[in-house]
Amino acid sequence: MATGVAALWSHRNSLRILVRRDLAVKYQQSALGYLWSLIEPLGMGAIYYFVFGVLYARDTGRHLGEAAGSYPLFLVAGIFAWQWAASAITEATNALTGQARLITVLNVPRQIFPVGRVTGRFAEYLAGLPILLGVAALYAARGRIHPGLSLLALPLAVLTQGVLLVGVALLLSALNVLMRDIERVLRLVVRVLFYATPIIYPLSLVRDSGLPGWVKVGYELNPLVGIVQLHHAAWYPDEFPGPRLLLTAVAGSLLVLVVGWTAFRRLEPAVLKEL
Repeated sequence: MATGVAALWSHRNSLRILVRRDLAVKYQQSALGYLWSLIEPLGMGAIYYFVFGVLYARDTGRHLGEAAGSYPLFLVAGIFAWQWAASAITEATNALTGQARLITVLNVPRQIFPVGRVTGRFAEYLAGLPILLGVAALYAARGRIHPGLSLLALPLAVLTQGVLLVGVALLLSALNVLMRDIERVLRLVVRVLFYATPIIYPLSLVRDSGLPGWVKVGYELNPLVGIVQLHHAAWYPDEFPGPRLLLTAVAGSLLVLVVGWTAFRRLEPAVLKEL
């Protein structure tokens, strides 16, 4: 695995070119261009704010804690993180099947193609970061939030999420070549994951619910739960995951990376034959 990472690093210029090409192709016939990467999550945030921040404001505010007075920031932080995850997983799944000719022509590590999709979606996340910072600055000026050392949770969240997404991308991109049903099943899985992760609601709502204990334990085994908590904790210190949840997120992400990398290497001969 260390050798493979070194090979990727030696081909970082190729990765950069692939990412730029994917972004250019994705938005080449769009009048708004990169703005679409911001409009979609902001539109989702507006819808969920209307439902939970306006129609059910009383019930929502009881569980939000420090975020009760700045629910739009809570939503934007979670949805931007989710948009990166969902789009990276979805697009990386067909990273090999959609670039078969390039893969058989270019002399680069094949991992570069799914990793490139994750990196491209990260670039879109970075494009939305000024909006997140602007919303946070607005609430900070009003005294609704008090960011400080808690901001260090944001780079930790980004790093952990990147590790997780690379592992998932490597695994799914290889499997999708051999089993095309993966791409179809993934649509349902991504939708379920959205509601099974504390993006639009606080984690305390799940912990205080009447769900069986084993369901709550299984819920928190999802590394995205701890990762999204870190994204929220950057602005709300009371959302910082406890040691167990933090360890689950970090260890789970590293485990997924190892499994994804190993599976990709073992399936690579069969994948190349299929392509």
